[in-house]
Amino acid sequence: MKLYQHIEHLWSYMQLNHGLQKSDCIFVLGSNDVRVAEYAANLYLQGWADKLIFSGGMGRLTEGVFELSEAETFAQIARDLGVPTANIIIENQATNTGENVQFTAKLIQQLKFDFDSFILVQKPYMERRTIATFTKQWPHPFSHACVTSPKMMFCDYFNDEIDLDTTVRAMLGDFERIKSYPAKGFQTVQEVPDSVESAYQAVSAVFR
Repeated sequence: MKLYQHIEHLWSYMQLNHGLQKSDCIFVLGSNDVRVAEYAANLYLQGWADKLIFSGGMGRLTEGVFELSEAETFAQIARDLGVPTANIIIENQATNTGENVQFTAKLIQQLKFDFDSFILVQKPYMERRTIATFTKQWPHPFSHACVTSPKMMFCDYFNDEIDLDTTVRAMLGDFERIKSYPAKGFQTVQEVPDSVESAYQAVSAVFR
């Protein structure tokens, strides 16, 4: 199998292709990809939820790139697309996925919201780790949570701001966390098929 096919196989595994269900809120976990904010704003405008949460401070891929926090950068994009400020909630301190979940849970409790259902939004290759983290670390009861992302093939993902090397290395790191974080109590266990592990080994041999 060619390297590109291994990358696509790993890329596909990291996504879950959940069907959307109308929910109390759309919960966007910050990143370096502004297309995530655009996608989430469009979900709100299509009526999938009444509230839109953006979580994220400055992460390793956005420090020195964004002028504002990830959450504030994403929220401004959503406002520009027509999402009312009153329906946007901003958590601007989190620096990793676990903190996205933990800090947002504390914030909505402080704001006295009682959200019971969630549409989680992240980059395509972070879908699986996002739901695994949320399911493990969200401290309140909930009835439903799904995860979604802007849908595209790996070969269509790159642009002037996000290059191939950065993306592949970030995806490899996320896959490694999927395997190691359950034992640390950070995420739920995810089954890893042998073909996916083989794809990871092939890609890692080139990019590590």
